[in-house]
Amino acid sequence: MAAHRGALCEVVRNPHLGEEWAQAIVQTPRLVKAVQDLIGPELAVENTFLVIKWPKRDFEVPWHQDGINDQLELDPLRAVAAWVALTDAAPTTGCLHVVPGSQRAGYRPYEQEAATSSARGRGLATRMSPETRDLPVPVAAGCGVLMDTRLVHRSPSNQSTGARVGLNIRYVAPGGIRRGSAPSLLPITGTGTGWQFPNQ
Repeated sequence: MAAHRGALCEVVRNPHLGEEWAQAIVQTPRLVKAVQDLIGPELAVENTFLVIKWPKRDFEVPWHQDGINDQLELDPLRAVAAWVALTDAAPTTGCLHVVPGSQRAGYRPYEQEAATSSARGRGLATRMSPETRDLPVPVAAGCGVLMDTRLVHRSPSNQSTGARVGLNIRYVAPGGIRRGSAPSLLPITGTGTGWQFPNQ
């Protein structure tokens, strides 16, 4: 994190491709086993984001779903999203907020965030009612959560005095990419020969 403090960098894309610490996290045996239990034995990391919420800065991530964007759609039966807390994530630091059961409605319409938005992490927002009730999900440093790629979630700005740091990971099994390609794909388990993409 110290490398990003000077510029107050907030989002680092795909650190699993070049950073040893990120490669170690995405291959943690306990995490890999939990993902395999959900989507099968052969896994790859499709994408990662390191998200740093600096204290008292206006940076919220809007409602979104991890399995769909302009370039990509994941099969929710062959993909799973992981969020790993590198520092404690509490309501005051901008922890995840989820809409329980929202995955049952499938992928929802989404739109590009306005240029003036403080949501610099994703760039996409799922359309949700202002009355939507959400549940905060505090996570202690070193722990994480696994989510259906259709689960609607967000995170508010960090109102604490320290940084809140988390690593977002999208895991896929073969056939997990319905639309798009995965230039950042990193096979974790299996032979690595079964990775085909719809547009190739």
